[in-house]
Amino acid sequence: MSQAALKTPEQLPNNTKPVRPFGMRDKIGYLFGDFGNDFSFILVSTFLMVYYTDVFGISAAAVGTLFLVARFWDAITDVVWGRFIDSRKTTSKGKFKPWIFRMSFPLAIATILLFLPIPGMSDGFYLAYAYVTYMAWAALYGTVNIPYGSMASVISSDSTDRASLSGWRTTGAMAANLVISAGAPLIVFVDNEVSASRLSMIAVLFAILAIACYMACVNLTTERIKQPEKKPGENINFATTVKGLAKNKPLITLLVASILFMLTMMLVGSINIYLFKDYFENATAFSIFSLIQSGAVFLAMPALTPLVKRFGKKELGSAGMLIAGIAYLVLYLIPNISLPVFFTINAIGLFGFAFFNLIIWAFVSDAIDYQEYLTGSREDGTVYAVYSFARKIGQAFAGGLAGYALTFVGYNNAATVQAQEVKDGIYTVATLIPAITYFIVFLILVFVYPLNKERTKKLEIALAEKREAAKE
Repeated sequence: MSQAALKTPEQLPNNTKPVRPFGMRDKIGYLFGDFGNDFSFILVSTFLMVYYTDVFGISAAAVGTLFLVARFWDAITDVVWGRFIDSRKTTSKGKFKPWIFRMSFPLAIATILLFLPIPGMSDGFYLAYAYVTYMAWAALYGTVNIPYGSMASVISSDSTDRASLSGWRTTGAMAANLVISAGAPLIVFVDNEVSASRLSMIAVLFAILAIACYMACVNLTTERIKQPEKKPGENINFATTVKGLAKNKPLITLLVASILFMLTMMLVGSINIYLFKDYFENATAFSIFSLIQSGAVFLAMPALTPLVKRFGKKELGSAGMLIAGIAYLVLYLIPNISLPVFFTINAIGLFGFAFFNLIIWAFVSDAIDYQEYLTGSREDGTVYAVYSFARKIGQAFAGGLAGYALTFVGYNNAATVQAQEVKDGIYTVATLIPAITYFIVFLILVFVYPLNKERTKKLEIALAEKREAAKE
């Protein structure tokens, strides 16, 4: 095998213009992208449901239906948007970065509108306003997130570099989580009740910070892998794309695992506010939980690249899910648990969860590569959008389940203190469901997902040879 086949595209002599090698600048820039994403996403995931129930007075069941409908809509618009991006010409600034720049401003406005306090209106108005603004936000979020997520596969072709990008992306998300979930509850809750005016102020601040982060992402990252220019009139064959997707076992496996993973993560994220506010009767304790969650990621991050090099992404991710599943099962089995014990055991589970969360985006880049191997065309936007579709389906069911679960356990948004059986039901949802789903994800990765360490390296080399041959 030639040495050129093992080089990344920026090193190949065929390039007419030298490109800066992959390095720390790309990692920091990619981190800022998800930092910006989660100034909007985590804010919405954490506080929007409680804003709707406790400020707008919308029932938990109605909010659950809204989240379910909107997420299905969001999933469809993601695929349409990904396909649209793949049909556009690559500009001098890249294929994906221009869209991050353009769409970040409408997304920021939509985020602010979600938390706009409008007192004295009817129940019907509040529900209609929630539907319109939330569905608009969901679609606009995809117009930024799809190009951002797709961009990882064109920053570098090296498997280790991509694992590093995945880790830095998750670190950015956890940094945002630290600011939002740990800091915001101290501001938005007054006497254990959510303040509409304070939450609106936080939304404006975070929207501005999100734009700043997106601009840093655009300016610090470099897209290196280029799709060959299409001949006049030549378009990507949709039938070929569909056939490739149907044969793309890494992607299909990842879709199933991601639906379960996102369903659980979003469900727990929505329920945790009620867990601390009602079960532990300490809403601000959610800040401590968020600190532990972010701390687990920051502790795991330095070990990510060495562990991936030694064991592989599949192997590391499955081990993390096993640890998380065991920890949540232990939490469920302990009766009348105290807050310190809950935090201690949860920290162990979150450490295992962190490794899977750090590596998951590198799985997506490998699935994009596998699609290119099958079809001969690079369709980063389409494949990432299909993956995003699966995540949004998980989010759809999670948003619906959170509302329905609260209704099922008897949650009363008009009550100052919930009944004990309601509190116990909230605790069961927050612990047993993640235990079961994390075990299932572990089994899927171990027995179904095909790209272990050795096969991933073979795929990387095979694609390098194909790209080299296409340039000759």
